[in-house]
Amino acid sequence: MTMKILYIEDNDQNFYLVSYILGAKGYSVERAHDGREGIDLATEGRPDLILLDIQLPIMDGYETARELRKIPDVSSTPIVALTSYAMAGDRERALAAGCTGYIEKPINPKTFAETIGHYLPAGTSGEDLP
Repeated sequence: MTMKILYIEDNDQNFYLVSYILGAKGYSVERAHDGREGIDLATEGRPDLILLDIQLPIMDGYETARELRKIPDVSSTPIVALTSYAMAGDRERALAAGCTGYIEKPINPKTFAETIGHYLPAGTSGEDLP
């Protein structure tokens, strides 16, 4: 079974880069353009991992993470903040909102898929799955 990743990101270029890298490793990547759409897609699709931009329209990433943690079927899904917010305290704020991890943009294309793999169940990667 292919691992499903939901990426909540309003920037087309950021989404393209991440989906290209992860798609090449065998992951299925779905996109939400804002926090509200992300909550709806997470509830319906039950992804294995959620990548979450912080600077989003309608509902920012912090609020989105807090809302996702309230949904029983999604509450244990790993959420990784993927953001250009890199000031002192930003990482802590994302983790306090309910994120499992924090990755700063710009990402390193050579190591990004491996880094994402650390948030998925042991022994699962896009390439290893049938």
